[in-house]
Amino acid sequence: MKVGSSPLRRRTVRSATAVLIAGGMFLSGTTIASALDPGQLPIPEGALGSLGTASSDIHLDPTPRLATITNFRDVAGSEGGGYEGLASRHLKRGVIYRSNALSSASDEDLATLSSLNITHIYDLRGPTEIANPLVGGPDKLPAGADYKNFPIEFGDLVTLAQTIQSPEQGQQFMVDANRSFVSDATKRAGFKQLLTEIANSDGPVVFHCSAGKDRTGWIAALLLTIAGVPEQTVFDDYLLSNEYLADTNAATLAQIRGALGDQVALNLEPVLNVDKSYLQAAFDQMRADYGGPIAYLADGIGLEQMTIAKLARKLVF
Repeated sequence: MKVGSSPLRRRTVRSATAVLIAGGMFLSGTTIASALDPGQLPIPEGALGSLGTASSDIHLDPTPRLATITNFRDVAGSEGGGYEGLASRHLKRGVIYRSNALSSASDEDLATLSSLNITHIYDLRGPTEIANPLVGGPDKLPAGADYKNFPIEFGDLVTLAQTIQSPEQGQQFMVDANRSFVSDATKRAGFKQLLTEIANSDGPVVFHCSAGKDRTGWIAALLLTIAGVPEQTVFDDYLLSNEYLADTNAATLAQIRGALGDQVALNLEPVLNVDKSYLQAAFDQMRADYGGPIAYLADGIGLEQMTIAKLARKLVF
């Protein structure tokens, strides 16, 4: 649904705005000190269920860096008391994690995930990605965690190596892909499934795609926006994938050069990295199509008010 002026559209946005404020999200930048008081939520007492019990203590150990799951990190921030969200409240660490695929995870890294009490693994890869013998493979799961797949196809390097003919084309592919996170109804439906699952989860979760930077990056940006994190922090967090994936991407590009030549590696380098313009394209599309995050979450993705409130309460103390 595009931005419009119908009575239904106005009622939807008004009701969504009310619950987002109550649940911890007021996207105009205004903060309300009492917004996360459970008594202020316009929903039945106890209806929010399990909200996560992680601590905002600034002395928590940093989130571990994993050798074989290189883009693994905490959505709330991997050090200290977590990112600052609504009303200067810090986000809860240890509740929602993001990563790249777990298909090459070592036993040691799986044990680390188990020590973090991970209960759910959510995989955004499509079936062709998972089945690809070169870049795919099924997830390896930590003990005690269940697995769910919400497939959102993106495109793999094998195919892209044959179609992208210049670095500029690679950059444009990424811009268009991020726009599609807003404009593509099938992808929005997948995002709805994932966000609903996260909201209803009963313990720490990990969600991921292949590299953990594009589909995963968009979901992380939405979660941080729901939590009232400033936009600059959202973008800074998004760009951390370049740091976390630096060694992995260097090795991948070396393999591409060896197999397909320097030009193909040059063409694909923008696809392996993230750039502010990629995420900016998604935010711009969201504002063009829906007016902003509130309407995109409520009308574009179709999240229930209760679901948005649960996400906000899971993330912010």
